[in-house]
Amino acid sequence: MTEQILTENRDGVLVLTINRPEKKNAINNEMWVGLRESFRAAAVDDTVSCVLLCGAGDNFCSGVDLNSFNSEPGTEHPFESAARAVVEFDKPLVAAAQGVAVGGGATVLFHADIVYVGESLRLRLPFASLGLAPEWGSSYMLQANIGAQRAAELFYTAEWIDADKARNYGIVADVLADANLFKHALAKAGEIAQWPVNSLREIKRTLRMHHLEALDAAIKAEQAAMMRQAGSPENIEAITAIFEKRPPNFRNL
Repeated sequence: MTEQILTENRDGVLVLTINRPEKKNAINNEMWVGLRESFRAAAVDDTVSCVLLCGAGDNFCSGVDLNSFNSEPGTEHPFESAARAVVEFDKPLVAAAQGVAVGGGATVLFHADIVYVGESLRLRLPFASLGLAPEWGSSYMLQANIGAQRAAELFYTAEWIDADKARNYGIVADVLADANLFKHALAKAGEIAQWPVNSLREIKRTLRMHHLEALDAAIKAEQAAMMRQAGSPENIEAITAIFEKRPPNFRNL
C-alpha cells in the first residue's frame, strides 16, 4: 500500500487518511489504487466495523492530481474502480473534512453516511469550470441529499461553499472547530463501531438499496459524458489556463 494512503484500525474504526499534505492531498494514480484496495479490504475484514475517511494536514482533498490523470488507451483509469469500491462499501463510512475539498475530494463526501467538517472547509464542484461533467455518481447523490435546485446551483456555478453553507444545505451533519474535528469524528465512529458489524451492514443496505439502481445509471451517464468532454476544446482551454495561471476564456471556442 502506498504511504500516501494510510490505514489504522482503532478498535473497530479503520482510520483511512489521504496523506499527501504538500499537494493538498491531490490524488494520483497510485493513490486511487490504494484507496480502492483499502476499501475492498475493509469490506471483508470483520475487525473493521466502520471507516473514518480524513485528510492529512490542513486540507481534506483537492481532487485529482492533473499531472498524473492518465491511463493506457483502452484501459480503465483506477479512479473508476476506486469510486466503485467506495460506492459498494457496505459498512458505515464517516468522513472528517477540513480546508479544501474539491472535485473528487468533494464528491466522495456524498457517499459518506455521516460527514463532519471543520470551520475552514471550502468545498467546490469545479466540473463546469473544467469543461467536464460530474463524476462519482455525484449528479444523483447530491440531488438525493439536498434537492434538485440546490444541486443544480452548485454544479452550474462551480462556486466555493463554506462550512456554514454546507451545513445549511444539508451536505454535512455538523461543523466543528478544526482542532476538534478529528476527535469528534473518531468518537462518533467509535459509537458506531461498538455494534455488531452484520447489523451495521444490514442497516446500510436498507438505507442505500433504494438508491442503487439510480446511482448506477448516474455513474454510467457520467462516464459517457466525461468521455465526450475529456479532451474537448473547452477542457483543453481550462487545463491550459490552470497551468498558465490565468482565467480560462471559453467565449472564442
